[in-house]
Amino acid sequence: MKKLIFSIVFLTIGWATSQAQTFNLGIKAGVNLAKINADFASEENRLGYQIGAWARIGGASFYVQPEAYIGSKGNKFISFTNNSNTEVAAEGKVKFTTLDIPVLFGTKFGAKNLNFRVMAGPVISFILDDSSTFSSAYAQATDFNNYKNQAFGIQAGAGVDVGSISVDLRYEAGLSNISKSDKYKQTPNLFQLSLGFKIL
Repeated sequence: MKKLIFSIVFLTIGWATSQAQTFNLGIKAGVNLAKINADFASEENRLGYQIGAWARIGGASFYVQPEAYIGSKGNKFISFTNNSNTEVAAEGKVKFTTLDIPVLFGTKFGAKNLNFRVMAGPVISFILDDSSTFSSAYAQATDFNNYKNQAFGIQAGAGVDVGSISVDLRYEAGLSNISKSDKYKQTPNLFQLSLGFKIL
């Protein structure tokens, strides 16, 4: 399924490039408000960052926007359900540094120096580093803090361009379980707000 989606994505990028009337390149930075939804624990949002670059290829209204950026995401667990099916209050923290590569499909409307955009598309996140600290109570739930090296999701959001400045607000929904555990499922989700600057 993932291979099919990305094959369609890259074919669409190729088509958009051949039909492109405009090509833009820019840089971006922003903040993430992330949470890992877990079926065994209660959790809280954690604040992170993102910094990277984007390209925008398209015509008068339709565009394709591939991006690449380094991001920081995390989660704070505040309780978990133990083997006796009892909720135990206990703190655990996990933090990821990721390389995120979304490919967004969007439309824009408005004037040349002031336009609005809506977009959506798949994203793959490669985990470059992860660190975690958990209280001793989590020893009852073994193997849940063993993570895969990539995650797959989908982003959707809206943005506005004012001259060379871009502001985007998006939601990213995780589609894959990032835990290697056969017992515990964890799915990352986040909101992100970014400020971009068009350099080309």
